[in-house]
Amino acid sequence: MSFFKTQQLTKNFGGLTAVNALNFQVEQGEIFGLIGPNGSGKTTVFNLITGFYPISAGNILFKGQTLNGLPTWKICKLGVCRTFQVVKPLRRMTVLENVVTSAFNHTGSLGEARDKALEVLEFCGLIKKKDQSAKGLTIGDRKRLEIARALATGPTLLLLDETMAGLTPQEQSEGVELIRKIRDAGVTIIIVEHIMQVIMNICDRILCINYGQEIASGLPVEVANNHDVIEAYLGKE
Repeated sequence: MSFFKTQQLTKNFGGLTAVNALNFQVEQGEIFGLIGPNGSGKTTVFNLITGFYPISAGNILFKGQTLNGLPTWKICKLGVCRTFQVVKPLRRMTVLENVVTSAFNHTGSLGEARDKALEVLEFCGLIKKKDQSAKGLTIGDRKRLEIARALATGPTLLLLDETMAGLTPQEQSEGVELIRKIRDAGVTIIIVEHIMQVIMNICDRILCINYGQEIASGLPVEVANNHDVIEAYLGKE
């Protein structure tokens, strides 16, 4: 039984097919990359997995259980959580309060939620800023807070959507270290990222899609050197 897989996953928006019979699987403990040019359907795939959009056809299986039709909160309860391209923390709350709200996914106790939040903030390198207002954070720290909020829900599968966008090279390097640390802690990761230096260095396997369909998959070096992938990003000669 695969840890996670899609079967003929399809999403139609009227006459537009955004995801077209997509099949892929992710093994437990992997960092799995999902790449493709702008508009290729990557974020739509994330929205389907996490229940933000209903699927048009196909199946999504997590630990053998179908996620089809489940509400987002129930998918999160099962252990699947995501971050977003555009981070939107609860601006009037502190960093700690932001993470506490996520920790309520698995407890009704304020004390337990606070303890979990403090543990996650320490893990993500934000513990010294726990009492700071979220609206005053730098973009780098907002990205870390977004990851911390997701981790506080207790996922075993974490979907990261362009967590490196807008970061400095130093912040990107620190972000890569954090992602590897998350995987080493037992969380399987699917990552969407446009910064190829990051995606090629961090992923075990990569799937490249365009127009919602697979054009290449395999080891990072195989995908990077694939003619169809190069053409999808750079165009024909």
